Amino acid sequence: MTQTPARAAPKHHGLSAKTLRGLERASGRLATASVTAMEQRLPWFGRLPADQRASVLMITQTGAAGFVDWLRDSQEALKLTTEAFRSAPQELSRWIGLRQAVGLVRLAIEVFEEELPSFAASEAERAALIEGILRYGREIAFATANSYAAAAEARGAWDARLEALVVDGIVRGDAEESVLSRAAALGWEPAATATVVAGPPSSDDPPAVVFEVRRLAARLGRPVLLSVQGSRLIVVLGGPVDDGEVLGKLSVAFGEGPVVAGPTVPSLAEAHRSAVEALSGLRAVVGWPSAPRPVRSVDLLPERALSGDAEAERLLIEQIAQPLEAAGTTVLQTVEAYLESGGVLETCAKTLFVHPNTVRYRLRRATELTGRNATDPRDALVLRMALTVGRLARARGLW
Repeated sequence: MTQTPARAAPKHHGLSAKTLRGLERASGRLATASVTAMEQRLPWFGRLPADQRASVLMITQTGAAGFVDWLRDSQEALKLTTEAFRSAPQELSRWIGLRQAVGLVRLAIEVFEEELPSFAASEAERAALIEGILRYGREIAFATANSYAAAAEARGAWDARLEALVVDGIVRGDAEESVLSRAAALGWEPAATATVVAGPPSSDDPPAVVFEVRRLAARLGRPVLLSVQGSRLIVVLGGPVDDGEVLGKLSVAFGEGPVVAGPTVPSLAEAHRSAVEALSGLRAVVGWPSAPRPVRSVDLLPERALSGDAEAERLLIEQIAQPLEAAGTTVLQTVEAYLESGGVLETCAKTLFVHPNTVRYRLRRATELTGRNATDPRDALVLRMALTVGRLARARGLW
């Protein structure tokens, strides 16, 4: 029994050799006609510099030649179109967006559709050419989109490295100009206020952590710079955070454990100070198991001072000890006596030989001066720590 040999796959889409040669010779003219249509129908294209329009012409000529090759062997369609446009969209992406590039491809296909029927020797060839340009245009569109996606991923990877350098520079206190210039390249407004927030990452997968932080920041309408540094996530948050609501929503992006926010500074140039305090607080917050989440670094001054943070000691002296001393001996003695009495108002009054209302008045005065209320257990600890640090500093001749 004789078997019928398998039919070979068609190679020329039903086109004659004469038609293919005619298309090959006319590829340059078709490309020029496409670019002319772009200049006439796309206002933004005419505003491009001459060298960039020339690049589009060269790319279009490459595409026209690739179309003829594709017609000769459709089995190599994906390979040919990908190779023909491998470098072109990467060049285009520097000065033309993806939507504009797709518009150029669409317009070039329309011009080809208008011109191709004149090359057909028959109605069958005409149909084959129209179908061919539509299929080829689809391949070109996919190749363009893939190249733009690859370029975007490359830019994203570069931006991520640059962002990590910026955050690392803020933490280490690098030269302001280098940090500011890199941050500006990432779109950060140098004059925007900044708050550094530190805590554990929510995942062992850094890209997932970055995505979650950016998602929350976008919902809050706030700019962020962030970096995952081992077991800690550092976020530089732009904009005011006075009410604490923004920080509370952002803390959801962190993992389990304490989250500490440094002071809000006027600009990114001063963000190093916020970073230093946030990281100091993150190290010391273990000393306050019931600390809120997030907690401000200024609320961790006692724990930071006990852990050896000289800046915390300075703040305790400047913000609490010195104002109390400057207010006079009566206010300072009343606070000390109230703390020593264990917070019992009557005992304090008897110790000072004054009326309890006098003690209340003096404690209110101390609160006005320091922002700390001695009748609150946490504030009482801060006041006691500040007075102790002040005495030690005075004994060492530091105050």
